[in-house]
Amino acid sequence: MPKIVNMEEAISHVQDGMTVMVGGFLGSGSPHKIIDALVEKGVKDLTLICNDTAFVDAGVGKMIVTKQFKKVIVSHIGTNKETGRQMNEKETEVVLVPQGTLAEQVRAGGAGLGGILTPTGVGTLVEEGKQKIEVGGKTYLLELPLRADVALIFGNKVDKKGNIYFEGASRNFNTLMAMAADTVIIEAEEIVEVGSIAPQDVVTPGIFIDYIVGGGK
Repeated sequence: MPKIVNMEEAISHVQDGMTVMVGGFLGSGSPHKIIDALVEKGVKDLTLICNDTAFVDAGVGKMIVTKQFKKVIVSHIGTNKETGRQMNEKETEVVLVPQGTLAEQVRAGGAGLGGILTPTGVGTLVEEGKQKIEVGGKTYLLELPLRADVALIFGNKVDKKGNIYFEGASRNFNTLMAMAADTVIIEAEEIVEVGSIAPQDVVTPGIFIDYIVGGGK
């Protein structure tokens, strides 16, 4: 079945109340046109899993401004003052997770693992309510895997079967999130014919991708 769809069909898979993963690091490697379409659609009560909340005028930050998330799970919010305001006013639940731990939780979700053990956060507020496990005389926190209903990711070059090539830092969380959601939608900067991407340059294989939408440069 062809994976290439138009934007309307792509965003039809994002419904109110879903958990959504969005790739990107401060907007780099984020599916900006999908985000713009979701702002226009007005989908709401979402739970966001992302590295950060970008900026008020870029990336998922636009959806923060329009209050489309009831909860965000991120590693930092410092570049988006609106996220901080909503957190302080208790308008949006904000769960802050150390960046490496967040990446590993997503990886665990994609790999079917029961969780990961990390020393990060032991002896701090991070450990509150979490199970501690001792291994080799050292204490670790058990961090549970993260999965989503839908992952919205970005690729610089995507062939018609969904094989992805990323340029530079744009790969960031996109590779992990492609494995950790029930439905994966990729915004392609450029859609190319199968075989146009050298096998060694394919970072994420098309087996993980359900839908492709053209983003354009």
